[in-house]
Parts: sequence; C-alpha cells; structure tokens
Amino acid sequence: MLDLAVLLIVFLLSWSYFARKRGNTRGLPYPPGPKQLPIIGNARDIPQQSPWLTYTEWGKKYGDIMHVQAFGSHVVIVNSERVAVDLFEKRSKIYSDRIMGKMTELMGWDYNTGLMPYGDKWRRHRRLVHQEFRADATAQYHPIIMKNVHFALRNILATPEDFLAHVRYIAAATVMSIAYGYEVAPTNDRFVQIVEDAVAMLSQAFFPGATLVNYFPMLQHLPGWLPGMGFKRFAQKCRMLTDEMQNAPFEFVKHHMLAGTALPSVTSELLDKVDPHGDVEEQEATIKRVSGIIYAAGADTTTAGMSTVVLAILLHPESQRKAQAEIDSVIGTHRLPTFEDRKNLPYVDAFVRESMRWHPAAPLAVPHATSEEDVYQGYYIPKGAAVIGNTWAMLHDDTTFPNPDLFMPERFLNDDGSLKEYPMAYFGFGRRICPGRSLADAEIWATAVAVLSVFNVTKSKDSTGREVSVDGGYTGGLVSHPLPFKCDLKPRSTAALQLIQESSQMI
Repeated sequence: MLDLAVLLIVFLLSWSYFARKRGNTRGLPYPPGPKQLPIIGNARDIPQQSPWLTYTEWGKKYGDIMHVQAFGSHVVIVNSERVAVDLFEKRSKIYSDRIMGKMTELMGWDYNTGLMPYGDKWRRHRRLVHQEFRADATAQYHPIIMKNVHFALRNILATPEDFLAHVRYIAAATVMSIAYGYEVAPTNDRFVQIVEDAVAMLSQAFFPGATLVNYFPMLQHLPGWLPGMGFKRFAQKCRMLTDEMQNAPFEFVKHHMLAGTALPSVTSELLDKVDPHGDVEEQEATIKRVSGIIYAAGADTTTAGMSTVVLAILLHPESQRKAQAEIDSVIGTHRLPTFEDRKNLPYVDAFVRESMRWHPAAPLAVPHATSEEDVYQGYYIPKGAAVIGNTWAMLHDDTTFPNPDLFMPERFLNDDGSLKEYPMAYFGFGRRICPGRSLADAEIWATAVAVLSVFNVTKSKDSTGREVSVDGGYTGGLVSHPLPFKCDLKPRSTAALQLIQESSQMI
C-alpha cells in the first residue's frame, strides 16, 4: 500500500510539472544561475534556512540578477539595489504582484496585506494601513512608544538577565496599544504569545523550497497519512493560531466598545467609521484583517531590529562610547532623551542605521511577482515568476558599503558630522514598501537612544571572571532574530540610576 502511495505521488508530481511548465515565448535567455537538473531544476539547490547567504555567494558568480527554477516554478533573485530600483520602482506596474504560496494559504496567512496579490482588495487594505502609519501620522504614537521604552528601562534595571524579553515588550506593548487599545502584561501575555508562535511557524515554512506543496498545490488534497504529508498537520496547527490571532483581540475591542470602556485604537476608530448602510460584515472583516497584520508584522520585525541594536551596542564598545558621548554633549545627564532630540543626535541615528544594515530584520524580502512577462538587460522574465530582493546582498555590497562586514556608523555621516540622506533597502521597494516603516524606525531609535543614555552594555563574566563569548548568530527564517545572548546592563552613573527610577513620571 505504501509503495502504491509513493508511486501515486511521483506520478502526480511529474504530471503537475509538465502541465505547469512554461515555455520561453521570446526565445531569450533567462538570467544566469546554477545548473538545473531535469524536472526538479534547482529544487535541491534552493536553501531552506538563511537563503540570503547562499544567494549572495551565487551573486559573486552569476551577478546582480539570477534565475533558478524548481518543478517549473521560476524564481528571479535580485542582488543589487540598482536592479531592485529598476524592477520594483521603475517597472512597478509589472513587479508589484505577489505569489500566494499554497502553504501560506493553508496556514491561514492569506489575509495578510503584505502577502496579498496586487489588486482592489490589496488597495483597500493598504489604504487603511497608510492613513494610520504614514510618516506625518506616526508622531501621534511617540508618547506611547516612550512610555513603553521607559517601562522597559525599569524592568531591565530590576532583572537585567531578561533584557531580551523587556525589549520584546516595547514592540508588543506599542503595537497592541495602537492597534487595539490593549495593555500588554509585562510577561507571558496571551495575545503576544499567540502572535509570536504564529509568526515563528510562518517563518519556518515561507521561503521557496521549504515545502513541496508550494510547487504542487494538488498535494493538499492527498490523505495526511501518506509520506511527505506532514505539512498538512503543521498548516492546520498554524491556521488555528492565525485565526485566534485575528479574532481574539478584535473581539476584545468590540466587547469594550459595547461596554463603553474601550481605549482609543486603530480598530475602534475604524469600527466607528463603519457605514451601517453598506456591507457591515465585509467592512468589519477588512478591519479585523488590517488590525491583525498591524499586530503580527509590527511586533516581530521591530523586535528583531531592537534586539540587533542591543547586540550591536554590546559587540562594538567604541561605537557605544561615541554614541553616549554625543548624548551627554547634547542632552546632558539630567533627563532622558525625547524624539525632539533626534535631529541633534546624528551619530545615534547613524548607529541605528548601521545596525539595520549590519543585520536587517528581513534579510530576504518578501517575493514580488510579475503580472506579465518582461525582458530586462536582454534576459527573459516570465509572467508569474517570483522576484526576490536579496536585502542582505544589497546592504553588504562593498561597492556601496566598503568593508561591509565591519560595523561603522560613520559610513552614514558626512564629513561635517551630519547625517547622510540614504534610502535603506531593509524596508523594501516600490508599491510593496513596508507601510509601517516610520513607526518601526521610531521604536528602534527610541530603544537605542534610551539604552545608550542610561546603561553601559558589556559582556557578562563567568564565575572565574572571564568574559562570556558572544558569537552573534542569528535565526534563519523570514524574520531573522539574534540567537539568545548574555550581556550585562548596568546604570552608567548614580544620575542615570535616578533617571531610570523616576522615568514613570516623565510621560
């Protein structure tokens, strides 16, 4: 029986490959890439973990634009910012679509605005997100951010060994307050745990090559007991989490609105604007989806960015001292920094930018897709191809960033010490650029400047007094977080200690 099942799967895979295989209608070459095997193409070459590193190495051989193919599905990898701008911005009409992977859909993430195919539904969702998080609207959230940052400072002082959890709190508490008017518990919050688990599962199964069902959607219809069908159980478990991730906080807001106790939030504001003469159910469903993605996307990527900043502070003590000297010179030691100080702290801004360049939260961008066939630099790119911006390669390009493996905030400063105006690839390109980038940038900067102003961050020591080594490793999924690391965070002075203790009175 098992042999028959295996034969059935092989037959279906082969049939699907030949049924879906696209011909090159122009007779032009695809972009260069690794040699392909019959039928499977590059399926064995496409990595499941940290694919940006492999693609960057391939780029040294094949160039700024590469092509791989697996079971008839085409993937184009973009390794330079120049090509990314050409395709994603100058040709955005063609390169703004998404391919909704079957695994993504099975896991319940098809509601996600960032993963949604280009079209009217995406525009409706994007419009709602943009009106709340455009750059000129983000300032309204600065008090919320600072309140949560100051709370985290006090928690770090109390339990410095849990500093990563306290950093996660800043992102979670900020986005939950903005999206739902919900006050996050300092530890073990139910809503926060749901989203962290759901995003972690998505990260494992997102990239091409992670699961065969993305290449052969028909596999979803086969019995779960067949070999290779473990993805079905994985997807079902994730769907339960994503459903709860949308429904639980949304119902929380509706309950408190009925009771008259709801705090101001994006969700309550949008619900107040529902047209009672229109399709109320569809309007509420759209609001629920949009709020859910604010909650899911906002917390995880921002946490990764904040954690990277702390790791950068730890591993680069000379840069830490320079940033602290700038803060002391501009602000002094009698108060904590505010957003009004940002324009006068260019080195701190450069430090944050260099941290995001050094290890971006999303080293590989969410794939774009072509809505029609195209020709670029003499290469043929078929309709429906996944086109992936390799953010890691762009931010480690030694022609743009000399000595890219070195941590040098000075690369973002002019000779006079002012901040260079340079668009950063880590927020994406074109019509698919991250709509919440201003909020994320504000949270990461606020965390960095607050920690630098009152704490010295140094390596921990073991019982013999030796420094505990930090390897600086990262997770390899869709959102890349620093692996857990130890460090000591101690107040810089008695004055700094007093500022931390009194920070609850400063908002």
